[in-house]
Amino acid sequence: MRTLEMEIALMQFFNVRQNLIVPNVSWGIANLHECDILVLTDSNYAAEIEIKISKTDLLNDKNKKHGHYHNHIARLFFAVPEELKDIALEVIPDRAGLYTIKHSKAKPKLVKKCVRNKNAIRWTNKERLKLAHLGTMRILNLKRKLL
Repeated sequence: MRTLEMEIALMQFFNVRQNLIVPNVSWGIANLHECDILVLTDSNYAAEIEIKISKTDLLNDKNKKHGHYHNHIARLFFAVPEELKDIALEVIPDRAGLYTIKHSKAKPKLVKKCVRNKNAIRWTNKERLKLAHLGTMRILNLKRKLL
């Protein structure tokens, strides 16, 4: 399964009509680390979804200095193809939740709940607007590639 297929499945699952969802956020907000998918809810709390499509990618994630921890992130989830479920459960941070995806048309399945970051803060309206701005920039770049 490709990263793009997982992104689409996750963005549909987390409901783009209800939440502000932006893939590949890597700059612009509160010195936040790179997030594969960032979901900002109506209550202005964010979830990060870290996508891993190979065992090597999953094992190498522990080398990231930020450890996927930031007070702008209330919930952390990993998402992996179903065949990586067992190894993911062994290596992802204890506080992280886990979604598996069977195939590109399948709905993500929650196999492990996350522990909410008790220090998480609500995003300000300015930060919410910045995230929407980053999403718009992402759309423009994707359209340029398609053209």
